[in-house]
Amino acid sequence: MQTFSRNSTRRITLVALLSIALVGCLGRPSPTTDPPSSPSPTRHTIYMPTVGGSTIPTPTSPPQPTKPPSSTGPTPLPPPVPKPGYGVQVHLFAGDMAETLRWAQGLGVGWVKQQVEWHTIEHGPDNFDWALLDRAVEACNGFGFKLLLGVTHAPDWTRASELESGPPANYAEFGRFMGQLATRYRGRVVAYELWNEPNLAREWRGDTLDPARFVALVAEGATVVRAADPDALVISGAPAVTGINDGVEAIDDRVFLRGMYEAGIAQWVDGIGAHPYGFANPPDESWQGPTHVASSHNSHPSFFFRDTLEDYHALMLAYGDTGHQIWVTEFGWSSTDKMGQMDTTGWEYGREVSEAQQADYVVRAFWMGDERSWVGPMFLWNLNLAAIWGSGNPVSAYGLLRPDGSYRPAYIALRLAEPLGP
Repeated sequence: MQTFSRNSTRRITLVALLSIALVGCLGRPSPTTDPPSSPSPTRHTIYMPTVGGSTIPTPTSPPQPTKPPSSTGPTPLPPPVPKPGYGVQVHLFAGDMAETLRWAQGLGVGWVKQQVEWHTIEHGPDNFDWALLDRAVEACNGFGFKLLLGVTHAPDWTRASELESGPPANYAEFGRFMGQLATRYRGRVVAYELWNEPNLAREWRGDTLDPARFVALVAEGATVVRAADPDALVISGAPAVTGINDGVEAIDDRVFLRGMYEAGIAQWVDGIGAHPYGFANPPDESWQGPTHVASSHNSHPSFFFRDTLEDYHALMLAYGDTGHQIWVTEFGWSSTDKMGQMDTTGWEYGREVSEAQQADYVVRAFWMGDERSWVGPMFLWNLNLAAIWGSGNPVSAYGLLRPDGSYRPAYIALRLAEPLGP
């Protein structure tokens, strides 16, 4: 019997799932009803539909008449392959919350991430509105997901500047709010990511871009989270990959991470957050390679998924940190393919990635994480923004759904992907 190495097998980048012909009439995955059984997908094979995506009716859609099976008609999707270490970022505060979590459940992932903007919850000192987040946490728990909450964007009344997003003037205010969160959701939220992309001015308005100042913010939050919920994990807010290091609009993410270690980040967190976006570059390509698939964003290591992971790990080792994993709290590939009219100014790289490539890159990236023991949970960004924002917003091009609620090939490929480890 002929055998193949893992790498050579993976060179089969896309294999058609011949039993599926998706023409927009398949139902959504249900948390209580298993799809028809089907042979398990073969490891290291990326499955894709041969035609289009699968339409997902909204909860209010009237029942459709059942048609008899046809030898040429669409076939229901095989059940999702369980992948408890994989995650996806969901957006539960718009649209139908249960529907969104059914979409996530249909991927077979074990984790979901929800971003929490502090200013939407605390409207004044000790004036909290927890209703929506309470519903979200309860729903995620009900579906059996492990939940990561990313916390960012202080209320204006705590800040020195009301421009865009930024931290409070007094970092102890962040600690106070994190204490409220961790106490309220003790035992129900598995992990907290403290802030988002703090090396960008637009996420740090009203303060000085400085990794040491960011670590001081993390220290305030981590201290109270650990006191309120000792079992909760604390993840450092991930720097953005930018290729810019002017110290005004951005600090290069590698420079920033080094500064975080110089300021003692390792003592405050349980994992190091990373956002290794690949732009239009395949996940295993390096900026030092002799040729590049993409025509832009290929001249700096920040634009390559592989380089970001490996550079972060090398930097961690340089500081003697062998005890933390990298948590990939966002990653993904934009594809404008079949997404309708979209203004991609500044996001042009999304036009270079087909839906088929997006599906291929996403699954290969998860597998690359599986192969590296120093990579922890990975969260694909994003599941459902296209269903919320429609085709005009470029963030929709990163999504696993189309604006009409149909599955993109990346959704199906991830649903059927088998992880390389437990």
